[in-house]
Amino acid sequence: MQKLQEAAKKNGPLCVGLDTDASYVPEHIAKKYPSPAQAVLEYNKAIIERVKAENCAACFKVQAAYYEAMGLAGMEAYAKTLSAVREAGFVAISDVKRGDIAASANAYARAHFEGDFETDIITVNPYMGFETLEPFFNYCKSAGKGFFVLLRTSNPGAADIEQKELKEGGLVLDRVGVQLNKIKAEADAIFGGQSCSPVGAVVGCTQQADAAAIRAAYPDIFFLIPGYGAQGGAADICGTLLQKAGGTVNSSRGIVCAYKKDPALQEKIAAATLTLDDMASSALRACLAAKKELTDFAAANGGGK
Repeated sequence: MQKLQEAAKKNGPLCVGLDTDASYVPEHIAKKYPSPAQAVLEYNKAIIERVKAENCAACFKVQAAYYEAMGLAGMEAYAKTLSAVREAGFVAISDVKRGDIAASANAYARAHFEGDFETDIITVNPYMGFETLEPFFNYCKSAGKGFFVLLRTSNPGAADIEQKELKEGGLVLDRVGVQLNKIKAEADAIFGGQSCSPVGAVVGCTQQADAAAIRAAYPDIFFLIPGYGAQGGAADICGTLLQKAGGTVNSSRGIVCAYKKDPALQEKIAAATLTLDDMASSALRACLAAKKELTDFAAANGGGK
């Protein structure tokens, strides 16, 4: 997480979401490859190369579900995408939202912090109990890994559980936050020389009303901020959440599907002459625009780069 915080300060707070569904690659392009998964992998690699050349993002987030949906070939594409991200020098975040108990939790930790699917940071779900977080924290201590705990997500259904009031006062998400601060305190005792805890929080950017309150409540926690772009999250809300310890703002469809709304590519789309290179170049333009917007709003709020 320390590396990610430093990258966000250096390259801007954008996180490029490679939540690349096979349907995002037009059929006339996909058929040039042995499988839809291979087409997705090549598209991902092209985006990674361009982002590296322009230093316009802090990290990449890879949502495992899209790759699982493509079967064995998809999981191979997932593993190779993670490798490409890390080989390019970026922090890789695997969006897997794991949260299980005992031996199962240990197995999930091994699956994502070792072997074929090794990544740097994962997302975790705490709603089976805080004991589910321990195996992941052990990898923070032994292997320099990190994880983001779901705190305030960007979907409308967050109101069903996260924002329910507790009898003793406060919201469910506040109880999660209390535990998050406890884990952070333990991490600080271990990683005293670092400015960023290896444990962060997922905080969606779709509600300005509580953005300032959440940022104030957890000033020393680094945030993964979903919901920007296609999900309707606004840059000014991100600017609020990027203060204090900072964060990284994810954009997925707004980048990997940027070509669909790119005025310069509409004739090629209609004529089915669009190329993978065209798509990746459009994705880069979307990254550069997002970086500028996010850094401008972060600066206007008194922080960011």
